[in-house]
Amino acid sequence: MTDIATSMDAPLVADATDERSEPAWAGVISLALGVFGLVTAEFLPASVLTPMAADLGISDGTAGQAVTATAVVGAIAAPTIAIATRGFDRRLVLWGFTLALILSSLLAAFATNLTMLLAARVVLGIGLGGFWSMMAAIALRLVPMRLVPRAMSIIFTGVSLATVCAAPVGAYIGDLWGWRVTFLVAAALGAVTLIVQMASVPRLPPQSVPSLKLLFDLLRRPSISIGIVTVLLFVSGHFAGFTYVRPFLEKVPALGIEAISLILLAYGVGGFFGNLVGGFIIERSITAAVGLGTFLIAVTALALVAFGSNDLVSAGAVTLWGFAFGALPVAVQTWMVRAAPDHAESTGGLIVATFQVAIAGGAVLGGLFVDGFGPLGAISYCAAATLASALFVLASRRSIGV
Repeated sequence: MTDIATSMDAPLVADATDERSEPAWAGVISLALGVFGLVTAEFLPASVLTPMAADLGISDGTAGQAVTATAVVGAIAAPTIAIATRGFDRRLVLWGFTLALILSSLLAAFATNLTMLLAARVVLGIGLGGFWSMMAAIALRLVPMRLVPRAMSIIFTGVSLATVCAAPVGAYIGDLWGWRVTFLVAAALGAVTLIVQMASVPRLPPQSVPSLKLLFDLLRRPSISIGIVTVLLFVSGHFAGFTYVRPFLEKVPALGIEAISLILLAYGVGGFFGNLVGGFIIERSITAAVGLGTFLIAVTALALVAFGSNDLVSAGAVTLWGFAFGALPVAVQTWMVRAAPDHAESTGGLIVATFQVAIAGGAVLGGLFVDGFGPLGAISYCAAATLASALFVLASRRSIGV
């Protein structure tokens, strides 16, 4: 079985100039802080939506577009930000993303109308999309190639913590001191992150020259195109199912809101540990990490379809689902870095854009299946798509040889 990690070692390191001999773990931790702050800020409106809408004199649905605006701008910024900043030291660009977090949080905290709120979310979308696209490329320059999976696992710990903590902590702070204070806290977190990044990240002069033509050239590489198809399959399946997991839990095992909240918390905790375990698996075999992760999601989805009326089965399956998915973003980012270390920023933009397209497509397909077949429809599609992703990786492993 051809292992991506093994087949990429020596030749690809030679292509990636400026590889470090000693890891800069402080810089890696500063990236984890950055992604924690950005993801937390992304989901803050959901935790304070009602009071924020009432204060600004808009409907809940209109206020919810604050999240949509960030996602749309992030999807556009991801593949283009590397091109727009190609002449700048990547350290300065990283600081710019953190400054975007601070500025957007302050704008939101002092917003007096919808226009100011949306402007704040647009600024955050630029920072978020840009950070996601360059994160793996910067990590590649902070640690030796063999330690990239471990570095990515540390960085994605920030994502896991933000996913688990952002909504409940934001709601709690908003209830105590008001919704504006939650954004001020996000701005303060951004300021701390910026200080840590300025102290820990070394100079990183630009190496490659990203362009639109390069994006299309990268798509012709077998490892890149296979990775993108894999992501489209499992991400669309995952989000088709998980977007509608609450209606499933309400109607099939007929759980109350307290039980559903605990199960969703267990999903987040499972994702946290899946991220940590996934980092160690990826160091040995990326194909195993992606194949096993997607196959495990398919198994949990099938368990929900077949035995979901049982409370314990539903709780256990959703928790295991979170654990399985927790390893996949790390695995995919590492896959792309090793597939094209000479153009890691451009491949990062491609994979982020692919994620956004797959998320949107999965949510739409999930809605169609729910409307057509009830709550089991979206979960069934999740099982089919993730199983197809696992089989596709296994079938394509010999074609990945880069």
